[in-house]
Amino acid sequence: MGFVNFRTKIQEQFASMIQDSIRLFAVEVDKDEMWNLYLDSFPEGTNNIYRERREHDCSCCRQFVKHIGNVVAIKNGVVSTIWDVNIGDTTYQPVADALSAYIKSKAVENVFFSKEQRAGTSHNFELLPNGESKKWEHFYAEIPAISVERRRSIGDVQGEFRATKSVFKRSLDEISEDSLLTVLELISQNSLYRGEEWKNPLNIFLEHKRAYTALGDDRLRDLYAWEMSVKVGGAIGRIRNHSIGTLLVNISEGMELDLAVRKYEQIVAPANYKRPKAIFTQKMLEEAQRTIEELGYMTALGRRYATLDDITANNILFSNKDSAKRIAGASIFDDMKKDVPVNPKKFSRVEEVAIADFVSSILPNAQEVELFLESRHSGNLMSLIAPQDKTSKSMFKWNNGFSWAYAGNIADSTMKENVKAAGGKVDGILRFSIQWNDEDYNPNDFDAHCIQPNGNTIFFGSKRDNSTTGELDVDIITPTRGRAAVENITWLNKSRMPRGTYQFLVNCYSNRGGRSGFKAEIEFDGQIYSFDYNRELRHGENVYVANVEFDGETFRLVEKLPSGVSSRDIWGLKTNQFVPVSVVCYSPNYWDEQTGVGNRHYFFMLKDCVNPERPNGMFNEYLKEDLLKHKRVFEALGSKMAVADSADQLSGVGFSSTRRGDVLVKVKGATERVLKIKF
Repeated sequence: MGFVNFRTKIQEQFASMIQDSIRLFAVEVDKDEMWNLYLDSFPEGTNNIYRERREHDCSCCRQFVKHIGNVVAIKNGVVSTIWDVNIGDTTYQPVADALSAYIKSKAVENVFFSKEQRAGTSHNFELLPNGESKKWEHFYAEIPAISVERRRSIGDVQGEFRATKSVFKRSLDEISEDSLLTVLELISQNSLYRGEEWKNPLNIFLEHKRAYTALGDDRLRDLYAWEMSVKVGGAIGRIRNHSIGTLLVNISEGMELDLAVRKYEQIVAPANYKRPKAIFTQKMLEEAQRTIEELGYMTALGRRYATLDDITANNILFSNKDSAKRIAGASIFDDMKKDVPVNPKKFSRVEEVAIADFVSSILPNAQEVELFLESRHSGNLMSLIAPQDKTSKSMFKWNNGFSWAYAGNIADSTMKENVKAAGGKVDGILRFSIQWNDEDYNPNDFDAHCIQPNGNTIFFGSKRDNSTTGELDVDIITPTRGRAAVENITWLNKSRMPRGTYQFLVNCYSNRGGRSGFKAEIEFDGQIYSFDYNRELRHGENVYVANVEFDGETFRLVEKLPSGVSSRDIWGLKTNQFVPVSVVCYSPNYWDEQTGVGNRHYFFMLKDCVNPERPNGMFNEYLKEDLLKHKRVFEALGSKMAVADSADQLSGVGFSSTRRGDVLVKVKGATERVLKIKF
């Protein structure tokens, strides 16, 4: 009874495979090929034709082999199959060995599941022509309960396990050990919002990362990912897809630590969360000290704001010294003029000039230059940074120790902040926001509406128009006493917005006794137009605020209510005002006639402009090539060695030669001209 013994050994092997294993797996095979290998592996003379087919070619055994013949277990990275048996039989041992080798040569493709609790049939009987019956023995085995799935589609269940394995392996491949250690240290020093809840999962994942990396071989790593993905659970198995995974991947890909943490906090942190500590670790600081000492850059680390005395005359394109002296003695009435904003629409028709022509032809003859600072220039605010030790050698790609830092934390208008706090988007191409219940209690239900050129109205009954990307994303029905109520409509994609008129109005859906009106804002191209309607609205009344005309490229406001241009305080200056320019210069990478060292920037230093932030004194993209291998160290230093405060700093607005932009300037020489400089 050699076959019965063979079957018993396979049953015992199959039962042992699930011991100490959470799941069984299936390798990718051609099941017809596997069945033919089974038949062809019998030694010559042991599987001859019996009647019409070979002796072992029966439908019952074929069903068994195709059902679980490709099932494997993975234990500590070692694959075992149902064919790993020692029979001591010259007929069946070659078959077992051939199938074992074949299955082990294939890649795992799925976790194994079956709809049935048994594979195969133990035996059946055949009625012979002489009236006797013949018993035929076949393969069969009991399938473990954990591998039986009757309620759901096997394909769906396998797909979930396959997805977890795929994400787990990507996590192991893409998340570096260094990023894990960095985040764990941030958690230990309480510098990461909601980091404590990830401490244990990250420590477990770190162990898996080290074990996975040590394997080296791609096939062994794939087996490890399959074996462990069914054990670790969703938090670790799909860690890359969680908020903490985004942080880890960003750090692993070389993103600056401060930026990576800010992106993480945008996902998980409340609007008012502030980190208690700067984002750098003790390990990074220790490495920084050792590396910087070895490279001889210790004296170059101290950074400060640059002043006019730091720049040599040949690197100054324009200096407005005489104007600055006269302005210093201005009267109180001249100073009060700064509080009156100027509407930029009055300068819509001015002479346009390219920046290259402005530098070469206009600046050399200018006596005074003033720049019209608008809210949309918030992201252009910058400061010039100098080394504290002027004799230190430059760490940068250019031949001087100067650098620059753009703004990173400009406050929005109060209404925009309220919209953001309510979950609305404020960074669209076009925005319409309304606010009420902010000064006097007003329980009325006001609704923001926009009638679009395509005839569709965006309002509470139709909040999104997918064809235009317009969306009402904040809808307040019942205002809360003491808290401003807001509604907000934005468009995110200019290319999908139809040309024509966008009509903005406020509807009083329900008057519940509120006696006050509302405020509104329309924003486009970085400019905020403010409206204040201070009368009571009747039940059902519509108040048209403004129209915005769109020609496919530009927006134009047509007022229905009187609007005001918002003036904001940024870096000590009022927006929508002309501000004296003290110095115009190139960025330091183009000083001393250097060329080809990164992008050229044009800096307009503004009188009384003071950076309230704590900018980094250096950035990785500035560093010399031989220092880039230590970029994580310098990233930590850039955060640690923040620039000290200074009242006479050179700060203002900057424009890159590689980005489109424009700015209005007033140039005084023999005549006075208002120019729009195009970048």
